[in-house]
Amino acid sequence: MKRVMVAGAVVAVVTGLAGCTSGGTTDGPPTEKHSASHRSAADGDLRAAERATGRAGSARVEATTGVGTSISLTSEGTLAWGDGLTGTLTITYTGGTLADTMRALGTTSMEARYLPDAYYARMGDKFAAQAGGKHWVKYPWDELDELGGASGAYAGEQIRSATPNQSVTFLLAADDVREVGRERVRGAQTTHYSGTAHVSDLDDTELRETLERAGVSTQTVDIWVDDRDLVVKKVEKGVAATGELTQTAYYADYGTEVSVDKPPAADTQSFKELLAQQGSGD
Repeated sequence: MKRVMVAGAVVAVVTGLAGCTSGGTTDGPPTEKHSASHRSAADGDLRAAERATGRAGSARVEATTGVGTSISLTSEGTLAWGDGLTGTLTITYTGGTLADTMRALGTTSMEARYLPDAYYARMGDKFAAQAGGKHWVKYPWDELDELGGASGAYAGEQIRSATPNQSVTFLLAADDVREVGRERVRGAQTTHYSGTAHVSDLDDTELRETLERAGVSTQTVDIWVDDRDLVVKKVEKGVAATGELTQTAYYADYGTEVSVDKPPAADTQSFKELLAQQGSGD
């Protein structure tokens, strides 16, 4: 198999799991509007949401993601963020050029496991047969830069920031954060907040430098918070070297138990090993 085929699949996995997010419609129209002069009140509400969502520690996630014309996908599973990011998602590729690459390798969906050292992606039998016989590809967090330069770094940061409390933190950095109004999301009454943060204003130095390296100058965030101060929906939009990155995510079952096993070592290879193998012509 040509190296570019495997490399394309690797990029599809990383980019697809990035989780930087998009539009989507709300489940009901706003019933009340507030001006930017209510910034201080919105900040107080968002601080409460940040604390409540952080304390909950885990949730069930459903998301749709698009990366320009490269890929679109859905993801579903559970994530926990109390001590680093852990969890399991099922990723289904629904369109785009990289999805075509994945389908050519016999993979239309896969299982992704998030662990403190790395995340792991289980590929299909056809992929394994052409890539050393192992099904699981390991992506250590600190090696993502080497996969795709700035885009790889951005993907890694977005994966680690896929939890709902992180979206609140990002929204708090927005100069124009505002309460949009009361809206119904999947049957629940929520308050909708929106804002656009300038990356240069972020207090998190590592995140700021990663986003700047990827060519991201602003990121727009919308969240919907229920009456328990928990984020039940988030929408994010950003533009990087790879194009527009969009996602809509829904969160439910806060506090759910999340248990993740590391894939068997005998059936796992790192993406470095995979690319080295293909580069040698094996």
